Amino acid sequence: MNIITKSIDTGNGREITVETGKLAKQADGSVVVKCGGTMILSTVVSNKGAKEGVDFLPLTVDYREKFSAGGKIPGGYLKREARPSDDEILIMRLVDRALRPLFPDDYHADTQLMMQLISFDGVNMPDSLAGFAASAALAVSDIPFNGPMSEVRVGRIDGEWIINPTFEQFEQSDVDCMIAGTAENIVMLEGEMHEISEAEMVEIIKVAHVAIKKQCEFQVELAAQVPVSQTKREYSHENHDEDVRAKVHAATYEKCKAVAAQGLADKALRGQLFGEIKDEYIASLSEEELAVQSPFIGVYFKESMKAAVRRVMLDDRIRLDGRKMDEIRPIWSEIDYIPSSHGSAIFTRGETQSLTTLTLGGKLDEQMIDSMADKRFERFMLHYNFPPFSTGEARPIRGVSRREIGHGNLALRALKNMLPTGEDNPYTIRLVSDILESNGSSSMATVCASTLALMDGGIKLKKPVSGIAMGLISDADGKYAVLSDILGDEDHLGDMDFKVTGTADGITACQMDIKVDGLSFEVLTEALEQARAGRLHILNELLKTIDKPRTEMKPNAPRIESFVVPNESIGAIIGPGGKIIQEMQKETNTTITIEEISTGEGSVQIVATNGEDMDNAKNRIKSIAFPPTVEVGAEYEGKVKSIQSYGCFVEILPGVDGLIHISELEHRRLEKVEEVVKEGDVLKFKVIGQDPKTKKFKLSRKVLLPKPEAKTAE
Repeated sequence: MNIITKSIDTGNGREITVETGKLAKQADGSVVVKCGGTMILSTVVSNKGAKEGVDFLPLTVDYREKFSAGGKIPGGYLKREARPSDDEILIMRLVDRALRPLFPDDYHADTQLMMQLISFDGVNMPDSLAGFAASAALAVSDIPFNGPMSEVRVGRIDGEWIINPTFEQFEQSDVDCMIAGTAENIVMLEGEMHEISEAEMVEIIKVAHVAIKKQCEFQVELAAQVPVSQTKREYSHENHDEDVRAKVHAATYEKCKAVAAQGLADKALRGQLFGEIKDEYIASLSEEELAVQSPFIGVYFKESMKAAVRRVMLDDRIRLDGRKMDEIRPIWSEIDYIPSSHGSAIFTRGETQSLTTLTLGGKLDEQMIDSMADKRFERFMLHYNFPPFSTGEARPIRGVSRREIGHGNLALRALKNMLPTGEDNPYTIRLVSDILESNGSSSMATVCASTLALMDGGIKLKKPVSGIAMGLISDADGKYAVLSDILGDEDHLGDMDFKVTGTADGITACQMDIKVDGLSFEVLTEALEQARAGRLHILNELLKTIDKPRTEMKPNAPRIESFVVPNESIGAIIGPGGKIIQEMQKETNTTITIEEISTGEGSVQIVATNGEDMDNAKNRIKSIAFPPTVEVGAEYEGKVKSIQSYGCFVEILPGVDGLIHISELEHRRLEKVEEVVKEGDVLKFKVIGQDPKTKKFKLSRKVLLPKPEAKTAE
């Protein structure tokens, strides 16, 4: 074995070690990346040839966490790792988005990159290492790749930027941003923040790029020690005919420019006109010419159309739908659309539309996440659905896609820090965004619709949040145009997709994918400032629909109250085998949960559908947790709990019983207690004493009854 081991100082007192040549040697590239006790095995395999008719890169990126890495056995019946969790899928997407644009455009071989977390120390965060491990595996292989690249997490504690913070540091950070790039450029960014400024956002990227450059240089040095990586494999996955390319360009370029210059807002009409140009060219060919050119016409027409559209934007400053570069599409929104939900909203911007619903629940509705690293409960969920009809397509639905998980997570991160905390928000919250139309930036429409639905449902948001997607068109001469609120076509034909969400006071989340080399910080700053203006415009439109959360929740929304009780009362509230708490839930039509919290006290949550049931349950629990003192000589009313031969036990106060002796039931002599009362009867009685030893209370019913008149002697 030719084992090569190399280490790099991360600059924060920790060291990353990369080992290659020991494990998974039949893969095209294989490395083990280690930081502390956290280890990732990353492998890559790429077929030697491409499949017939494939004109794209079939890249699969997988990240899996082995439960054994954390010394745990998986839950469930099978006791083995099953489908990837949402957390794993989100890490896959981060790595995929960073790697994909760095492969050669004409490389179409099936490529699979797998990362497996094989050891976890609970200190070092594995997702901070995943992108670095993926790129290192490619670096030591012979697979063509325009890297290396690396990916780092940036946090901030007390104003100081930290690269790849530990879990402990991460808990104290007000920024969580994952950034990927090469030594020359940033290619991907995603994160959440606590209302930071645009200048701080640029500073995050600059700090990250310093660390990324160092890690890319390290990978170059590592690859230099691996002989197989010195010569990248030769391939030929595309056939081209420059003569045909020139003919297609000459026949269609100016016509495509003419369509683009019309600025048509109708997506279908634009597509029809571009299609007619292609069909017209095909119709002009003879059968012999068509036989030669048909394999190339589709590809070259797309090239010609893309070049024409971009040129019109750069030279004539005309966008596909006729808007100005910083103009936002028309917006309309509506709330309270679905009467059965706890909050709902429709948000429509241009041809993108989200219908979002709010559902509120209690403690039992929290989502349990049982992962290799930890077991946690989430009280805020946001699910994003992208049905095929939203783009006029008919295709089968194969479960939730990675894209849907990723877009939903971005919207969740945009909103979660603006949700109320503590007593202001006792609810488990679920938002569902169904995209009904899509022509660009449906994830940002989800953010806007979710803000409206939350306010419609009476959730006291700290501040409303809006979002916008920015684009970029540039050429080799340095000419560029920053586009606000991009269309789907502008995303596909452009050089950048930069989504920014925030309040009126700062950025709460962002996601950026860059497809072009050499994006300067000046252009990035301009894009952020233009995004801020667009974001505020959209926010103002939202506030025209509803400017603050409703003061009252919907009539059908559950009512939830939480309070703390002494630790010693937890058992009494639950009762033997749960008898007391189950009885209370049944009699008050409520759902009651109680758990011990970090202070050692008990946290009680009551979920009810109306105020009367809520008050009833709350009073019963508080009477057990904070029982009033039973006073000797006072009169009470209580239910008969049980009957014995010598008397009956009645409830003086919840959780406090006393005995009415058979002699204290009536003035006359009774043979049986059942002559007067039966179990379940409610009696009035007086406390006449308390046993000093047993502390049991003595009760009397007869002292409250009028005395019978004495019989006249014969």
